[in-house]
Amino acid sequence: MKVDKIPIFLVLFLIVFPFHAFCTHTLIGGETSYVVNKGDSFELIGAQFGVHWKNIPKWNGLDANLYPVEGTTLRLNTRKIVPKSLKEGIVINIPDRTLYFFKDGGLRAFPVGVGKGLDDRQTATGKFKIIKKRINPKWYVPKSIQIEAILQGKPVEEVVPPGPDNPLGRFALVTSIPGILIHETIWPKSVYRYRSHGCIRVLPEHMEQLYQLVEVNTQGEIIYEPVKLAIAPDGRIYLEVRSDVYKRVTSLREHARKIIEAQGLSERVDWNHVERMVRTESGVAEDISISSRK
Repeated sequence: MKVDKIPIFLVLFLIVFPFHAFCTHTLIGGETSYVVNKGDSFELIGAQFGVHWKNIPKWNGLDANLYPVEGTTLRLNTRKIVPKSLKEGIVINIPDRTLYFFKDGGLRAFPVGVGKGLDDRQTATGKFKIIKKRINPKWYVPKSIQIEAILQGKPVEEVVPPGPDNPLGRFALVTSIPGILIHETIWPKSVYRYRSHGCIRVLPEHMEQLYQLVEVNTQGEIIYEPVKLAIAPDGRIYLEVRSDVYKRVTSLREHARKIIEAQGLSERVDWNHVERMVRTESGVAEDISISSRK
């Protein structure tokens, strides 16, 4: 994939940033452009950059039902708020569908696929540590997936050996949360979506890098926060609202209001803009400062 015209001050995934940059505003990403390559789809581009694929045709005035034309320059917005900063370790925010990896004073952010919204397939939250690293792992098929195959009249497998048909790909990080792996996927279009049975899916090119960086005993946490707030160094206030797919927040509107009020920012934000963001759930961090609307 070819990336073009990225302003030097904007952040894309897989670039390392000094940790101190996030102590004040916790913003990464921004507006950039991408030149469509042969075989690209909106789903694949969204998975690569960590943006909702449906936003891409909307931002560019294109038909979401058609493949983007090779050579077309697309406008993208990858701006998001880091939900939690660590000195070292991993943070995965389920509504973000993003893995944030802190190491040696820097941060790398990787788009990921997470569990479906169904109760028995949601990705579990909680603290964990990496207990094993596996190359070319066998996949021990969970009973739930075996039962699903039976109901669908498909062949039932208990163990899938390494190879091109193994959903775990070439690399897997085993977490201390039962049944939760961070692994490469053979289905790239499922990344940055809610498609797994609970595991964390990572694009092959990203997982290859992450596997080399992460060590056994690395600490981490999986969290669930659909609304995030940040204050930039210049005082501007940013809000990011995402879909509450797991239905864990009674009201996104009230949740956003409580977060803003808890920071004492009620008089500094454009509440009409907040209302629009809650209604659209765009998943992009936006400036909600009153001054930015003038």
